[in-house]
Amino acid sequence: MIDPSAVATVFYVYAAGVVIPGPNFVAVVHQAVSGRRADTLALVAGIVIVNLFWATCAIFGIGIVFAIFPWLAAGVRLAGAAYLIWFGLRLLVSARGSAMAAPPVSKPPRFRAAFLQGVATNIANPKSIAFYAAVFSSAAPAHVSTPTFFAMLATVGATATCWYGAVALVLSHSIIATAYRRVKARIDRLCGCLIIALGIRQAFR
Repeated sequence: MIDPSAVATVFYVYAAGVVIPGPNFVAVVHQAVSGRRADTLALVAGIVIVNLFWATCAIFGIGIVFAIFPWLAAGVRLAGAAYLIWFGLRLLVSARGSAMAAPPVSKPPRFRAAFLQGVATNIANPKSIAFYAAVFSSAAPAHVSTPTFFAMLATVGATATCWYGAVALVLSHSIIATAYRRVKARIDRLCGCLIIALGIRQAFR
């Protein structure tokens, strides 16, 4: 039997957490306005897959593991911070080059690379790690039935897909993408600085 109250709790907690902007949101926005819509949706798929992974870990007690082994939590946090700083620096370098670059030419689809970027961004996302280890694991009831477990995962997957998918579809619209290309360097610098700031903040928490 599915426990409706458990599923509803997971939905409310996750919906409140997913809409708060973080590295995942910045990555989707940047890909949506600078790349192909299909590539952006591939990146969203990578983010959703990792959300399902973190949700599974949280339901099975990742918060307890981190409490018992604080060094593991610290290692995950620092690795995530390092990735975010690297990703932000890459955007800054891209912005510097795009200011002097020739007009953009058509690029081939890069579904696999975009998907892996989504996976890497979310697996190293300190916001996701902290949310699932602390907030989500506390909200998800312990010892749930198998149907309830899969219902909670489906709720997380559907919510993440709807939110990030909507962001991807809206911002990848041709009008918005064309406007972005006029100010690409500035937006890349802004996204890069935001991600670096998030990484530095996470490293020194």
